Amino acid sequence: MIIGSHVHFGETQLLGSLEEALSYGANAFMLYTGAPQNTMRSKIKMEYVEEALAKMKDEGLSIDNVICHAPYIINLANKEKIDSWNFSIGFLNQEIKRCEELGIKYIVLHPGSSVKHTLEEGLNNIIEALNLIVKDDSKCMIILETMAGKGSECGKTIEEIKTILEGVKSSNIGVCLDTCHLNDAGYDMSDFDTFLTNFDTLIGLDRIKCLHINDSKNPLESHKDRHANIGYGTLGFENILKIINHEKLKDVPKILETPYISSSDDEKTLVYPPYKFEIAMIKKGEFNHHMLEDIREFYK
Repeated sequence: MIIGSHVHFGETQLLGSLEEALSYGANAFMLYTGAPQNTMRSKIKMEYVEEALAKMKDEGLSIDNVICHAPYIINLANKEKIDSWNFSIGFLNQEIKRCEELGIKYIVLHPGSSVKHTLEEGLNNIIEALNLIVKDDSKCMIILETMAGKGSECGKTIEEIKTILEGVKSSNIGVCLDTCHLNDAGYDMSDFDTFLTNFDTLIGLDRIKCLHINDSKNPLESHKDRHANIGYGTLGFENILKIINHEKLKDVPKILETPYISSSDDEKTLVYPPYKFEIAMIKKGEFNHHMLEDIREFYK
């Protein structure tokens, strides 16, 4: 089972991210190379990269199972302000170069929101931008995330993802499935086999490079995108476990992006990472009804 979670990219950069992942019992992880809401970035420090890669080798964790996530401020679908669109292209190119310095082979990208454009215009804007970015010889592949369809988000259906992929001249581009987003977009995750068969027919399973494993606080087709902890949402533990253990996706990294846990029942203050406990629960294959209390006790 290749499973991990989102981790921090702090002062010791990739090394710190690795150590956090290992503390959760993970053999995969995902990071931002800086805050996802702004452009502030520290220089990649190669001494930490080298130390991290050496430790990965010792721990049996492959760099192939380390994923980067592109910043939220990138929006390739909206071309209303050409300077903003060009900024998104430039900033994504910069993030790809940072990934290459780190040795990371995959960067997850939200396709973007069309805003005042039509859906067709938004998809065409994404395709145009990606054709300026994606190269056959790039060492870091962009993987498009399936979206919930909140607002004017593009990429909420497999057909929309297919349209983008077919419009990009290079085949050096993949897909990241997000279980919460798929549920909120209208795909029934309790019938995941049917979903995968449809995806394979339209796009091909070989394009799937990462799974974001999240439960959802919302009902099917709600288009809201609110993640829940594993087994504490509308997808349920058993459905999520089947997805994680699906034979056709056994070599694909699974990344948890579930919410932090508050120190009390008051959800306003989320302070504790749940990943150590969720990963243990998933590996055991049994739902822990006392997980939230266990997390609070552990971090007390």
